Amino acid sequence: MKLYFHPLSGHAHRARLFISLIGADADIIELDLAKDEHKTPAFMALNSFGQVPVLDDDGVIIADSTAILVYLAKKYAEKSWLPDDAAGAAAVQRWLSVASGQIAYGPCAARLVTVFGAKFDADEVIARAHAILTLIDAELANRQWIAADHPTIADVALYSYIARAPEGNVDRFQYYNITAWLARVEALPGFYPFQKTPIGIADAA
Repeated sequence: MKLYFHPLSGHAHRARLFISLIGADADIIELDLAKDEHKTPAFMALNSFGQVPVLDDDGVIIADSTAILVYLAKKYAEKSWLPDDAAGAAAVQRWLSVASGQIAYGPCAARLVTVFGAKFDADEVIARAHAILTLIDAELANRQWIAADHPTIADVALYSYIARAPEGNVDRFQYYNITAWLARVEALPGFYPFQKTPIGIADAA
């Protein structure tokens, strides 16, 4: 199994984190995005969107970070990571959609401005980030994990960009339930940290 990866991509980190959490054996192939290695014909043949991450599992090619989480959960992980029952699966899917929606257009976009120079309106995406963090913090007021009474791939999908939200000048330290949840994720056996940058709020954790 190979994972095409970049250490500053939160989407790639999701996949790398889950591979580590479930103890799967994978070769990590780091692409240099600054040199457009994700736009070469060979890589575009794997993912026509020209984005990381991509998983190559003995010729089965999975692009998109949440698709990779689902694939790994179904093939290699304990069922608790992605429940089989309808209600449990729907609860996880709800937060996978949030990871691809409000998180992508909030904390992720804010970080893209500072770390990668994306041309988003910083005030707008920071406001979006606070809107979704407020909702997630409320969801975590009376529960340990976001979608079940145990960790699931929903927690994995949400973790990376929330953890590094301060790099996009999003002050997440006011969200105490989120802070506690991040610590629980980081205490999981096999946790793999998301590489930090010095950009953004100075005391980013």
